[in-house]
Amino acid sequence: VQSKRGQLVFHASAVELAGGAAAFVAESGRGKSTLAAGFASSGLRFLTDDGLVVEEQPDGGFRILPSHPSIRLWEDSEAALLPPGAPAAPALEYTAKSRFLAGAGFAFCDAPRPLRRVYFLGEGNDADIVFQRLGAAEALVEWVKHSFLLDIEEQALLAAHFDQLARLANRPIHYRLDYPRRYEELPRVRQAIIEHAAQGEAA
Repeated sequence: VQSKRGQLVFHASAVELAGGAAAFVAESGRGKSTLAAGFASSGLRFLTDDGLVVEEQPDGGFRILPSHPSIRLWEDSEAALLPPGAPAAPALEYTAKSRFLAGAGFAFCDAPRPLRRVYFLGEGNDADIVFQRLGAAEALVEWVKHSFLLDIEEQALLAAHFDQLARLANRPIHYRLDYPRRYEELPRVRQAIIEHAAQGEAA
């Protein structure tokens, strides 16, 4: 529905970071929700899980809008990241994941934040944490792959969508991120992301 209204909507999660927000973009199963939950359980607030709405600003920047204050996790991520008895939301019919509500020990940001970093998640094949800067063309391809578009035949809407995507992809904030997919590595991955995001644009 939001995409039909001309908004940019992506398959991604986001957390508050570096005076703004960092987005984690990937297919299902690549660890977007686990990363967001890892940040939230350590006190750094999450803005959204799975559905990322990006809004262009008059100054040429972009910001992320907060969504529902909940994160969906598989059972192993729940056990690794959440305390026993974490508040749960009603289950959703279209997923087997459990849904957990923000609260004490699971921080949520309820206000828009400027987009400072975008990380397209790899497959977890690297033995260490790897950041790779993406050019505008590569970033555009990745954004297209992860866009939510319900009507691909509405030409005016598609044209506006791709115009916005092109401006977004030209921002020097896009990276490919890969890291070992082991829960014991998450604190190190989280710290590496914090340090990387703090370097500013075009790092």
